[in-house]
Amino acid sequence: MLDWHKGGGRAPGPGSFGVRFFMMLNWNELEAQCLSCQKCALADKRTNVVFGVGPRDAEVMFIGEGPGENEDLQGEPFVGRGGKLLDDMLELIDLDRHKNVYIANIVKCRPPRNRDPMQTEQDACIGFLRAQTKLIQPKIIVCLGRIAAMRLIRPDFKISREHGQFTEKGGILFTALYHPSALLRDESKRPDTFSDLKALQAKVREVCTRTL
Repeated sequence: MLDWHKGGGRAPGPGSFGVRFFMMLNWNELEAQCLSCQKCALADKRTNVVFGVGPRDAEVMFIGEGPGENEDLQGEPFVGRGGKLLDDMLELIDLDRHKNVYIANIVKCRPPRNRDPMQTEQDACIGFLRAQTKLIQPKIIVCLGRIAAMRLIRPDFKISREHGQFTEKGGILFTALYHPSALLRDESKRPDTFSDLKALQAKVREVCTRTL
């Protein structure tokens, strides 16, 4: 099982339920707990909890940092301009959020003004992601952006230098891509991301049996 205490992953902070509680839940119970969560201040102003999307037996997970405005309104991760770009990136390597990948975030509620989620907010929410990962049992986790990579791979992860590289933790292969919003801001990063996507496609073909 993936040890989230290594490489920057930390257990959630104090709340009504501990990590072990979440790890015992089935999908319906976990989603119900997430939708009613009040463990941090992000719950106060949310429109929707953004739980995740995709087949719940996917061999590949994509994990971002948190919902933005469009995601908060629609209750689904990556649905704005960045989401459209992500869908195009997935299509390029024969992946699809509704067919063969699961997409989630470190935090399930939108941080104000789309700021980076604070450590306390990540700590409060990480138990849900841990439980999702336990239920899905992916073979590959793709971190979208530096926040997710620093949380899940290593606290000092440098995405400008280490994007596209694979590392194994707890039987799962981890890699990181530039966040779609970063690619919208800086198109010069797109050639590197294209190469990273093709490397990801090759890795999926190598280790996954039901995806491509």
